[in-house]
This record gives sequence, structure tokens and C-alpha cells, in this order.
Amino acid sequence: MAVAAPGQLNLDEVPAWGSRSVDFFEKLEQIGEGTYGQVYMAKETRTGEIVALKKIRMDNEREGFPITAIREIKILKKLHHQNVIQLKEIVTSPGPEKDEQGRPADGNKYKGNIYMVFEYMDHDLTGLSDRPGMRFSIPQIKCYMRQLLTGLHYCHVNQVLHRDIKAGSNLLIDNEGNLKLADFGLARSFSGDQNANLTNRVITLWYRPPELLLGSTKYGPQVDMWSVGCIFAELLHGKPILPGKNEPEQLSKIFELCGTPDESNWPGVTKMPWYNNFKPARPMKRRIREVFKHFDHYALDLLEKMLALDPDNRICAKDALDAEYFWTDPLPCDPKSLPKYESSHEFQTKKKRQQQRQQEEAAKRQKLSHPPPHTRLPPIQQPGQPHPPVRPGLNQPMHGSQPPMAAGGPSHHYGKPRGPSGGPSRYPQGASASGGYNNPNRGGQGGSYGNAPYPSQSRGAPPYGSGGMSGTGGPRGTSSGAGGYGGSGPNYPQGGPYGASGPGRGPNNMRNQQQQQQQYGGWQ
Repeated sequence: MAVAAPGQLNLDEVPAWGSRSVDFFEKLEQIGEGTYGQVYMAKETRTGEIVALKKIRMDNEREGFPITAIREIKILKKLHHQNVIQLKEIVTSPGPEKDEQGRPADGNKYKGNIYMVFEYMDHDLTGLSDRPGMRFSIPQIKCYMRQLLTGLHYCHVNQVLHRDIKAGSNLLIDNEGNLKLADFGLARSFSGDQNANLTNRVITLWYRPPELLLGSTKYGPQVDMWSVGCIFAELLHGKPILPGKNEPEQLSKIFELCGTPDESNWPGVTKMPWYNNFKPARPMKRRIREVFKHFDHYALDLLEKMLALDPDNRICAKDALDAEYFWTDPLPCDPKSLPKYESSHEFQTKKKRQQQRQQEEAAKRQKLSHPPPHTRLPPIQQPGQPHPPVRPGLNQPMHGSQPPMAAGGPSHHYGKPRGPSGGPSRYPQGASASGGYNNPNRGGQGGSYGNAPYPSQSRGAPPYGSGGMSGTGGPRGTSSGAGGYGGSGPNYPQGGPYGASGPGRGPNNMRNQQQQQQQYGGWQ
């Protein structure tokens, strides 16, 4: 390694982890946020290199450095693959960081912060798929899936479980078409015998396999393959396929799609800890080929093996790479042939949607506080009774005429206080004089893993096909979660429908109308 002259920067020298301050980087834009902290796009001030800074949240830690960060750093130090995110270094802030007003930026008055420096990736899968008008072609989907399986196979061969694969901020893509696995905060090493007790409270709910939902604590790489199967179907279908709201509903959706588990299709399932709590009341048949009948035949074959209920029958990453799906036309495209897009991250997409909702709510509040002028409506009549003619009362002039002037002073028309005149009533007998404005309501084959080195595929690298963008893949449906280089649980929340106000009736119609609109209006 070349040694720099005194006072000069050696650009070839890799800095020791933790030896540099975050002041060597200029934060450009926030691209992610979650329970772990924030992620920023940043620039190395001396070299100009664009990186991603992942801030490790320390303000709520009472037992020192977070175990999730320790695991992520430890695992990423030993993983080096083109489809796994690269951790470049660790930097620190020696004291509390301050905002523009000079106050501690995160409530941390005394301690500094720690940042993980990653290579920068232009997109995550959710941010890219949520772009307006975005449609992934079949060669593009095959390209992304092949890279995902290749990176995951490398992890499994090195005995690492990811345990949080989801179609969101954990799958990063650059403008060269390269896809990389990220966010190893829940990852951990595993042994080949799978006898260790592991937590089942991992993997975002929509991508969590049935064995974890049924309480299993002994599992292996098969849990990651279930998540990959959910992503595969989502890319082809255009939206998440198992969007459960809670664990019982998630299991129910799995059984409705994949059938009821029993001893015949999943030996030992009846002995799982929570089987009796969640077993379906009636048997259900497997419906993957029925629900996704518009998928390619080879895609359905691969999906069936990925979403096998019995983990022992679930296909492994190595065998999935050798599936016919990746070797039939149209072939996976060359990543470099994919178009370049403007930077797109899930965090930014969610932020834009939130701003749009806030603008809509503000416009609605403005409309309620300044209602448009209403035309005076005729009084409410009894059913079948016509409106009576409105005639001028005593001392009231006919339309277009001036009131008579009596000698010695003004007429009774001007002299009397405002109020009903002495003439005939404007309302018919029995009619209500309190009618207000009407405001209607709006209403497979299994695989095994060992300690062997990363094996090559049996067929060799598949040839690249056309890089064209035509195909059937649709845009991804709504999604949540935190954006950029890892995040929290899936977050695919939807704003509720617009509420409505009831019809204005009563002695103070406008006030009742506004109160009802304030009570029921806006996003539910």
C-alpha cells in the first residue's frame, strides 16, 4: 500500500473502523428512518464519494451498544458479495449533535452517536416499484429475482439467516441494475443441525412463514425462502399477496391460499406450540394455481416450491436458481441494460404521500371554516302541500314600490322593529320554520446447507436475454415500512375513506353542520 506524503490524504488507505468522525461527511438528504435510527445520503468531504450514513439510535439504550447493531456489524464484516450491501466503515460523533437552533438534535445531551457507513444505492425495491407508471418487465423481474437468490444463497452457504427479507427498504438497487441484500439487524448465524432455540418474533408479518406463526423456535434457511416466494409473487402480481393485519389473520390468509396443514402434507405440524390455537375450523384446498392462473407455467412451478407449507419440502436458493423459470424465454436481462431512474426510496415515497394527505386535510378544514355562500332555500313544506303565495302584509310595500309616507313621520314599515310583520304568516300551518340547509352525507425440492464453499450453479451463469421493458409485471401495490438500508416492520398502511357530515337540522343548522363535519370529516 502506498504511503502518502506528510499532510496529504492517502485515498487508497482504508481508515480503521471508528477512527474517523462523522464530520468527514456532509449529510445531503434523509432517505430512511425506523426504530434503528435514520439513514442519510452523504458525501465524503475529501473524496466526494456518495455514501449512506446509518445512524444507530442510542438514546433509549440502557445496556450499552444495541445487540442488533453488534450482530449487523459482525455479520457484514465477514460477508463480501456483489449482491450483499457493503459496510465500508464505522464513524462517530464525539459529542452531542446539534440542530440549526443549537439544541441537541436527538435529545442526547451528553453522549455522541455512532454511524455505519454503507455504499450508496439509488433505490429500494418499494421506492422503485411505486414510481408513477412503473411496470417491471418479465426479463427485469427475472433479473432482480436471480440476484436476490444469488445473494441469499451466498448468505446461507456462510450459515447466515437474514430473517427480514421483504419487498421494501431491505432490497436495494442501484442505477446499474444491481440488487443487494441490506439491513442485517435481525440476521444471525445458524448451525447445520438447527437444534438451537431461535426467536420466532422475526420477519415482517406479510413475509413471515407459517412455522414461525405457529410458534416454532427451531428453523433454518427455509424461513428466508418463504419470504422470497412472497416477493416473487408480489412482483408478478403487482401487490402484496398476504397482507394480514395480525398473526391470526396472517395464518388465515396463508391457509386460504396454500391449504390447510395436517399430518399428511406437513408431518409434525399438529405438535407445534400454537397449532391448536390457530387451526382452521374447516379444511381448505391449495389454491395457488387458481389464484395466480395468469402467471407463467414455470413461474407457478417455482412459486409452488417456495410457498410449500412444510419447510422440509421448501426449495432452497441453490435449487431455485436452477429452476426452468430462469432458463426459458424471455431470459433474465443484463442488469446494465436496465434504464436509469431518479433516486427512489420508500421513505421518500411515504413522505410524499403524507404531505399529500396533509394538504387534502388542510383544504378540507379551510372549506369547513369558510363555507361557500348558500342560496336561501324555500321553507320545508308538509307532504303534498304546495308553497303558499307570499303576499305583502300590512304596511309592507308591493315588490318594486316605495312604502307610503304618512304625514308627520315615517310609516309603520320603517317605524316598527325588525321581525315578522302583522300580515299573513310565511309558513303554512304545521310547517317547521327551522328547516336548514340540506347537506347530504358522502358517504418442491428441498436443499441442504453445510460449511462447503460457495458452489457454482450446475448450469453455469444463465445467458442474458433482451433488455426490453415490455412485459406483464405490474406496479407494486401500496406498501409500508421504513425506507433506506433497513427499517422497521412492514408498513403498508392505507388512509381511510373520506368521512362526511350529516344533514343540517335544528335551531342552529350551520353550527351543527360544522360540528358534524369536524367530527366525521377527514381521513379515518
